[in-house]
Amino acid sequence: MAGTSSRRRPYQVAETIKGWIVDRQLTPGDRLPSESELMATLGVSKGTVRESTRVLEAQGLVETRTGPGGGVFVREMSESRAIALLSHYLYFKDISIRDIYQIRLALEPELVASLAGNVATEDLARLRESLHSYAESALDLETERQQHIDSLNFHEELAALSGGNALLAFIIRFTAQVLSDLTVYRRLYEPGDHHIGPSGCRYHGWLLDAIEDGDAERARELMREHLIDAQAIMNDNEAQMKRGFLHESSDR
Repeated sequence: MAGTSSRRRPYQVAETIKGWIVDRQLTPGDRLPSESELMATLGVSKGTVRESTRVLEAQGLVETRTGPGGGVFVREMSESRAIALLSHYLYFKDISIRDIYQIRLALEPELVASLAGNVATEDLARLRESLHSYAESALDLETERQQHIDSLNFHEELAALSGGNALLAFIIRFTAQVLSDLTVYRRLYEPGDHHIGPSGCRYHGWLLDAIEDGDAERARELMREHLIDAQAIMNDNEAQMKRGFLHESSDR
């Protein structure tokens, strides 16, 4: 038991330091007290302070700088790192297309409804311009793969416009990224439904029209229809890929 307690000690101290950062309202770029100050304040050894610092570095919450003016500094974890860490957690989970769309259907229709009449003209113009990359049917699988990704990026861009709800925006961008990864890793673009890009493009154009017109109910309904349509296509592609895998296995 003593050995277990000693191994957990750096993690406990790391949690104490995080609480200390919050209590003192430190912001990214602020320097933590010196090693000796932390030892005295927390009543722990030099080794424990160093192990705790490594724990916080691994979590992306602090960084160590060497040389003159060096030390341990608070840092803000980037969204890409947070998404990567969550993706690693889900790596060995059997996440399905249905799981992802269950979340998307709960959140994204309400997101676009909240955006209706609240998006700047320049942002609408930028989003309309982005539609060109998947407006036409793909001529090959590589183009189709990129169209899937570009289409999902549109949803991430909408989430970025959600205003004050940072958690909502993060969850939507995270689920879009997970779906993008599944599309690539499971090769869900390979069955070659070359109309998925243009279909998504049409829905996205209609969504932007509803947002620009301030029609929250139409935006909500369009997003719901779009997601149901996209889920059906992805489910079909996933089923085709599984059938292909089983066929290959039976031939061996």
